[in-house]
Amino acid sequence: MTQRTVTRRITARETRDGAGVSLKRSLGSSPGDRLDPFLMLDEFYSDRAEDYIAGFPAHPHRGFETVTYMLAGNMQHRDHMGNEGNLGPGDVQWMTAGRGVIHSEMPQQREGLLRGFQLWVNLPADEKMRPAVYQDINSARIPVYRGEGFSLHHIAGELALPSGPSLGYVNGVDGQQYSTQPVYADIRFTSTQALKLGLPASHNAAVYCYDGSLEIGGERISAGTAALLSPGDSVILDGERGSGALLIAGKPIGEPVVQYGPFVMNSNAEIEQALRDYRDGTLTD
Repeated sequence: MTQRTVTRRITARETRDGAGVSLKRSLGSSPGDRLDPFLMLDEFYSDRAEDYIAGFPAHPHRGFETVTYMLAGNMQHRDHMGNEGNLGPGDVQWMTAGRGVIHSEMPQQREGLLRGFQLWVNLPADEKMRPAVYQDINSARIPVYRGEGFSLHHIAGELALPSGPSLGYVNGVDGQQYSTQPVYADIRFTSTQALKLGLPASHNAAVYCYDGSLEIGGERISAGTAALLSPGDSVILDGERGSGALLIAGKPIGEPVVQYGPFVMNSNAEIEQALRDYRDGTLTD
């Protein structure tokens, strides 16, 4: 197996989005900080209500997917299709915007800790105008692999675990498959040790450390840092006790990316069409 190493670090930048939600953005903090097929990775993390209470009122998306994963607190989703769901700790919301979605994401608490992540996954050109799909994935549906000194929450994708089977678990609606074949896992270390995981060699991959620190191929990364990885079919995470990290990987699309706020297409003309559709009320038709 060819071991992946760190090729680049991206330190998350503090920013605000929605109606004033405080975030840390690593992937997507600038156009050059993307990793095909991933467009953006945000972490929201605060026990101060003023950092999150305004939430994300109704807004549009077209051309990509959003994956929201909660660690603490409660967030409610509503969209133009009549979907409504409440995300709690360990829950995932996977939304394929496709042609268009208008939705809101609002905290369901007035105080206390709110923590989680939102990952944006690009769609290839021939899927950008597909019908929108929404799904809530309760934490009880997410497999958890517990080994000596670590736990792994396997949200999506093909992942080979130590001394265990290759897991091909991919969340989907009615057997829906994703052309980018995303891998998404949350790994938490309860003791200091090394963990080797197998990944598809065809995928780009990154690790985002959100607690503590860990080492990859001799390079140490700390909380708030995304590490982009070299090609290979395995990665060794040497985590310290109490550290936590997200492992993401996906099959690259290799197409032009033109982004204007919540719209991600392949050309300026398609962005202009999305803006017209939103203005004319036909974005979701």
